[in-house]
Amino acid sequence: MKKILVMLTLTASFLAAINVQDASKKELMCIKGIGDKKANAVIIYRKSNILKSPDDLLEIKGFGKALVRNVKNDIMSKACGAKTSTKKADKKKIVKKEEIEKEEKSSDDE
Repeated sequence: MKKILVMLTLTASFLAAINVQDASKKELMCIKGIGDKKANAVIIYRKSNILKSPDDLLEIKGFGKALVRNVKNDIMSKACGAKTSTKKADKKKIVKKEEIEKEEKSSDDE
């Protein structure tokens, strides 16, 4: 029973987005797009402000919507175990689909 509770707790922690108000510098730096300088900026900002949600990060210089989206979706950097991108594979699929559509169109014209 204890093992099940531990597993559920660990699973819940992985599914939850990072708490920007309480996150350590190391935890902040695990978010894709946040390095040393931005993590320090968050820590300094937190000393005089409360971050209730990731959207509050927009008040800090250098934080934009894309970066806030990474925080909300808990998108990790490669240094913290993120999976590598599959964009090349996706592009190949798109090219193949376009080639098939061209072949179908040319066969219809004949």
